[in-house]
Amino acid sequence: MRVVKINAIWCSGCLVMNKVWNNILKKYEIETLELDYDMDEEEVLKYNPGNILPVFIFFDGDKELFRVIGELSEKEMIEKMKEVGDLVEKNN
Repeated sequence: MRVVKINAIWCSGCLVMNKVWNNILKKYEIETLELDYDMDEEEVLKYNPGNILPVFIFFDGDKELFRVIGELSEKEMIEKMKEVGDLVEKNN
């Protein structure tokens, strides 16, 4: 599973989701491209993120599977990811 994560330093929801996402990355193998809404503007526009941040765009290869916009709990995020793909747990 590949994820494009779009956030901004001024976004309070992004700060909340950084902790959630970092916890998920500790448990699962997920290729992540992180983009800053302001600093990576040209690249961000390719993904048409809208005006609400953060945005997590989930891909299977080049095919977009779904988006998470705004805040979710860690449990909700993991459930959404399991609905559409196999999550590979990290070996600890």
